[in-house]
Amino acid sequence: MSINYIAILDHDHLDNGLFLSTFAKAVAAHSHRGLILHSDSAYTDRIVQTGVMREEARLRAIKDLNNRLIALFADNGISAIGLNGYQREMISITGNDIKVDIKKIMELPEQPLLLLSTLIYSTEENKPVSASLPIVARVLKNSLNINDLFLFTKNVDDEIIKTDLPATISQVQDKAMFIKTSVPYEFQDDLIEGRLTTASEFQNYPNIENATKLYH
Repeated sequence: MSINYIAILDHDHLDNGLFLSTFAKAVAAHSHRGLILHSDSAYTDRIVQTGVMREEARLRAIKDLNNRLIALFADNGISAIGLNGYQREMISITGNDIKVDIKKIMELPEQPLLLLSTLIYSTEENKPVSASLPIVARVLKNSLNINDLFLFTKNVDDEIIKTDLPATISQVQDKAMFIKTSVPYEFQDDLIEGRLTTASEFQNYPNIENATKLYH
């Protein structure tokens, strides 16, 4: 299973129905295979409010979100495989070392889309655990040798007004403010080598012009 890009669905965007609908339509326009990586959302907090401990709530939310996203993609005519990273021990962690079983991922059926969560297998605890979204993204990008990785701007005006994004983050006059207002929260203190764009622009992949390189 060859993969052309990784797209990240962060905490806030996973709870934004309008964004998810636009994103699904964008992916449906692609002719390239992609990997969509996601963690949890505010849904975790809603489960916690029912009396469930937070870690259990996070695991439950991530699994449920994986299923919901597969249904959303199916509604948009996208054939996808939905998996959690711990399944078949595709992604495992021992201590602080996260490993990707490349062979198992490449053996997956040749569907246009792979939806993967940050629930990975802990060899020490012998159970699924929730891992950091930036760390899993970086490990997947490096392990699978994927050049194209995309985050999506958290600035609503970028999507609605069709703001022109700066070509590179180094061009931004107030870098700290740009990161605070546009970069997904999980990545603000851990910028990853990728591009920041909008859901509507993403439909143009691989010819994405309105995007910000998050590296020099």
